[in-house]
Amino acid sequence: MRILKSSFAVVERRAEHAVKFFYSHLFWHNPGIRELFPASLEDMERQRDRLFAALTHVVAHLETETLVPYLRDLGRDHRKFLVGPEHYAAVGASLLAALAETSGEAWTPTVEKAWTEAYAMIADAMTAGAAESTDPPWWEAEVVRHLRYGRDIGVLTLLPRTPLPYVPGQYVSVASTRVPTTWRTYSLGNAPRPDGTVDLHVSRIEGGRLSNALVRETLPGEVLRLGAPGGALTLRRTGRPVTLIAAGTGWAPIRAMLEDLVQHPPDHDVRLFVVARDAAHLYDRPLIDSYAAGLGRLAVTYITPAPGQHRNQATDRLATALGHRGMWPEQDVYLSGPPQFVEETAHLLEELGTLPERLFHDALPAAAVGRARPVGFGEWFLNRPAPQWHNPSARAPRPR
Repeated sequence: MRILKSSFAVVERRAEHAVKFFYSHLFWHNPGIRELFPASLEDMERQRDRLFAALTHVVAHLETETLVPYLRDLGRDHRKFLVGPEHYAAVGASLLAALAETSGEAWTPTVEKAWTEAYAMIADAMTAGAAESTDPPWWEAEVVRHLRYGRDIGVLTLLPRTPLPYVPGQYVSVASTRVPTTWRTYSLGNAPRPDGTVDLHVSRIEGGRLSNALVRETLPGEVLRLGAPGGALTLRRTGRPVTLIAAGTGWAPIRAMLEDLVQHPPDHDVRLFVVARDAAHLYDRPLIDSYAAGLGRLAVTYITPAPGQHRNQATDRLATALGHRGMWPEQDVYLSGPPQFVEETAHLLEELGTLPERLFHDALPAAAVGRARPVGFGEWFLNRPAPQWHNPSARAPRPR
């Protein structure tokens, strides 16, 4: 393990070169594999980011009991990319070639042996996870309704052709034929329904090919592909009071958990804080108000900037509102929103007394809040934001 970690420390300093060499080697020696990857340069940049993030995760967790479950889940999820056992050998050869190229004189026979054995373990675990899964590689789901809220938010109601097993708070990866070979993660915005439909809450990102296609172009009758549900932001029925905090389309998983609480009323209090850049983005307020009227233990606080003020003022007002509440050590707190919002709010909640083991949110990007922009592209590459909401290492409870 020590050999792998010290070797990886050398590779980290040339991360950009390593991943570019890897993909060049892979596609040159295996031309047929190229069609499994995105065509656009932007999407391939994201793909390179994900590769290095996954490799970093593996190295960081080599001695933990969570690594093999993570790899099995990763193998199960990779079936949606049409990955077969034959691809693992090709990827392994190119990965070792990239590590050797990047390591220079630090690449010794001992290091090569350690990486060869480590990759064999990785491939075996991922292959086993794929083989053991009883789920389909993806679920096909028809768009039955598409609602727009302003220019940038769309709520798509989908009807999977076969039942999609999930629990409130989870997300799925989504693909559309409008943007081939591109998958992005979006939270499911409802608790399971008798008719099997699910809602995707999509915020349009400037320049984001799939988010633009989903919000502005996708029509009822089209069919999307959904990957296996995942994520750690799922409701725990512990009997303790619950606080739900949502910002932006982070409202989707909170909405799903709130809907579950309304359907199965708890015997404890529920506090809900909904943060929006302006009143127009509180698009589900009528629904929330109806929930508050029907669930006597639900207290709702809406947070928006003061009229004419910058939208960032909303987070300042949230901090004030949270500071005026008490009983934080007794609460189970669920937090969802943009990464920086989640990180800053989680820090505040712990200062207020929330216990870390009772504070739930999906994984955060590695970059720290307030970090200055790195001076070199290589360093900037290492700190690129991770895909929002994507937390492949989390093992949420499976639906029963």
